[in-house]
Formats: sequence, structure tokens, C-alpha cells
Amino acid sequence: MLTIVDALERAGIRFILCKHENNAGFIGEGVHHRDGAPAILVATVGPGVVNGVNVVANAMQDRVPMIVLSGCLDADEAQTYTHQVFDHQQVFRSITKETFRLTAKSADIIADKAVNISLEGRAGPVHIDIPISVADQRVTATPRRRTTATRTVPAAGRDFDQARRWIADAERPVMIVGLDAVAEGAGAEVQAFCERFDVPLITTYKAKGIVPEDHPLCLGGAGLSPLNDGILAPFLQSADLILCAGYDPIEMRTGWREIWDPARINVIDISAEPNTHYMHHATLSFVCGIGETLAALRRDLTGGDTWISGGMDAVKADLARAFPRDTEWGPAAVIDECRKVLPRDALATCDSGAHRILLSQIWECYEPRGLVQSTALCTMGCALPMAIGLKLASPDRQVVSFSGDAGALMVIGELSTAKELGGNPIFVIFVDASLALIEIKQRGRQMKNNGVDFGAHDFAAIGRAFGGHGATVTSRSEMRTALERALVADDFTVIAAIIERQAYDGLF
Repeated sequence: MLTIVDALERAGIRFILCKHENNAGFIGEGVHHRDGAPAILVATVGPGVVNGVNVVANAMQDRVPMIVLSGCLDADEAQTYTHQVFDHQQVFRSITKETFRLTAKSADIIADKAVNISLEGRAGPVHIDIPISVADQRVTATPRRRTTATRTVPAAGRDFDQARRWIADAERPVMIVGLDAVAEGAGAEVQAFCERFDVPLITTYKAKGIVPEDHPLCLGGAGLSPLNDGILAPFLQSADLILCAGYDPIEMRTGWREIWDPARINVIDISAEPNTHYMHHATLSFVCGIGETLAALRRDLTGGDTWISGGMDAVKADLARAFPRDTEWGPAAVIDECRKVLPRDALATCDSGAHRILLSQIWECYEPRGLVQSTALCTMGCALPMAIGLKLASPDRQVVSFSGDAGALMVIGELSTAKELGGNPIFVIFVDASLALIEIKQRGRQMKNNGVDFGAHDFAAIGRAFGGHGATVTSRSEMRTALERALVADDFTVIAAIIERQAYDGLF
């Protein structure tokens, strides 16, 4: 891999040494969410590449374009040398869109294929195994590049005309937006469509912010919270038209399986790939560009009065009551103080766990990818390294990550990388010394408390030990002070927010 690292640097692609391959992939993902380019994960033969398996599977589930470069032995060498030797391609075949073994004659073609495959349709990782002898060869062939395909819109005809009639006649329309629309940058067309026809907007967690969430038509993210689902599901089922605009249900839980009946409600599904998931069905399905299709559907149509009975206002009021932010202390208060103190354009990441469900409901986003999280595979430990990547790509923006203490302990060594890269990201850690979400499920099944608790740790001291700042907080005022100091700090800050055991009960 020395040859590959050297070649990447010569090509203007910066190589960053991380403390673990899994974290390296998430740092790369954080950069991708800012510049749109595929992340690149570089891993050496054997244990190095296997350390990255989780982040690669996460990229596959969470639709993250990633190029995985791994070193491997030459085929002849592997016949008589077994140390650290196994079939990398077989390992990655089920968790990537494609896996290649590089050859010198086809190096430019394989590289071009890898980038295009990782980005086309629904994005994902592509693996390239690089034999030692191939890595050391010089290639002089003229690079060949495939022309990028233009996104299409449905042709005029029976289905397209029917969709336009439904839109024109709808009295209770609702739109659900997901990752396909975010990947295509379709936010402006989504907002224009919703405003033209007065359509309430629900997003998946990863699509939060595609329209600023303080917009009067936004109902926030959905897909995981039973409290949230209990409010939004009846609202959806009362609609007479549902538009799925790039709605990829890989983020959604079982409560969203067949949540509507397309025989009773008109459903228009516009997506990047055909529906083979069967999580939901539609009356009309279009596989095409999201933004372009929304623009074509609304062309020359005028909006009418929708939701005259005030159903949308009632839903917004119910959501506000279900997720109060004015608690004296606890996880909701921590999130509320962060949203109040940090700039409107702060970039946030969130780890998996109980805090993610709550934060995804009450943290407002005002731009796409303003809150980044693992919502499909739900990998613990992703928030801290993704925040490092966001800060690396956007040094002028304030970055904050939200982690449970269990997830933070999985990746805490990467604070060393945060120190090396500089900047002042803020790492907020909810400290309750328990796997809170698992413990809630455990109690719900009337099981004994086993395997979910662990020792308390001084995270503020750990932050200082790695060369940053650290604060332990137990109240809103302490939280506010710590945030204000972190905003003007010259290095990263770890804020350990101490919350009570079972603090998430009833919150989501």
C-alpha cells in the first residue's frame, strides 16, 4: 500500500493516517457529505482490510459512495505463502456494489468503473484488490472515461398524465422524501413543489434539512420513533395522495412496512431504482430523476386549497407536545441547549443509540446533510469520526457530534486524529454508563439487567489527555457555558453530559 499512498498523494488526494480502518472510513464519509466525492478507504492486506468491513457494510446500507483500496499478494505468491492471506474479494462481495482485482492493462478502466458504479443509481462502496506487483507497475495508457448518463424524466403518456390529474385534484396530499432526493440535490424542486400545492413534507432521518425544517410545511424526520409514528401514520393514512420523492425505505423500521394501501390512496413513487424491497407499494411508479420529474409534474398546474380542515396544524401541535424541549435537565435539554447556542449553520453528526432517536426528532436541520448519521446499518461509534471528516472538509463551519458513552468508548482513540488535524469540533457525550436503548428493550421483555451496564469514565479528562479541552456538565447553565467556551477554543472539546439512568424512558 506504500505505492498506492504515494500515488494518491501525487494525484492530489490527501492520505490521512487514522487509528483504525473503520474510523478512517467514517472520516472519509464525513468528507463525502461535504464535497460529494466518493470516500476512499485504504487498507493493507489481511487484518487491515478486515478492520474496515463494518464501515463498508455501512456504506452499502446507507448509500455512501466509497472506493475501498486493499493490498493483496500476487496469485502465484499466494500458492506457497499463507501468512495473512485470504480471499478479500469473497469477504467484500456481499457488502459492495462490485469488487475488482486490479490488472495493469485495465487499471484505468477498473478505476473509472469503480467511481461510476459507486455513484450511479443508489450509491455504495466498490472494492479494488491491488496485487503488489501490479501496484508497482507504471501505466502509460491514455485514460478512458465513460460519459455520465443524464437523468431522465417520464415521457408524456397515460401514467404521467394520470399523475398530473391526481396532483391537480388532491385535497390532502403528503410528500415523503428520502436519500435519493438528497443524493440528486433535488431540494429546490422538492420545496417548489410543496409550496405550489401546499403539500406537507415528511423526510427520512438522512433527508432532514432537504427543505429547512422551520419551513411551515415541514413535519420533520420519521421512521424509528414509536411516538412519532403514532402521530404521522394516521395522518398519512388520511391523505388522498402520497408522493414518494426519492423515498428509500432502507432507513425505516417495521412500522413503515405497507403503511398505506395504494388501492385506497393514490400513491406516486419517484425513485432512483425499481422497487424490489417491497416495504411499500405504489399506484404509479417512475424510475427517473427526482427533481426533474417533480418539475415536469407541476408544470402549468396551479395549486388549490389543501388540508382545509387543519389536519397539518394539528399534527405539528401533537409533535411539539410529544417531544418537549423545555425540560429542566436530561437528554432533551442537552440537545436543546446545543441547538440554541450553536450557529444555525452548525454541522452535526449523531451516533446510534437512544439519544439518536430523540435528537432526530428535535434537532432542526436547515440544509441537506446538516445532520449526518448511520440510519440503515445503525453503526455505533460513527459520529465522532464523521465529525472529524466534516470539520476537515469544512474548517470554517462549526461541527458537533452527539454520542452515547458506549459508542464513544469504541472510537475514543480517534481524538488523536482530531488533534492532529486541528480545528475545534465539539464532541458531546451522553453519559449514563449503560446501553440505554438495549436496556429499555430488556426491561420491556421483563428480563434481568445483564450485559448492558459498564463503568463510568471521565470523558472530559480523556479529552484533555488527547490534547483537547474537556468539560463535565450536569445542568443547562453548565452546558451553555461549556458550549460557549468550545466555540472560541483553539482545539476540540469533549463535553460529557451526565444524565440519569433510564433518562430516555418515555421520550421517543
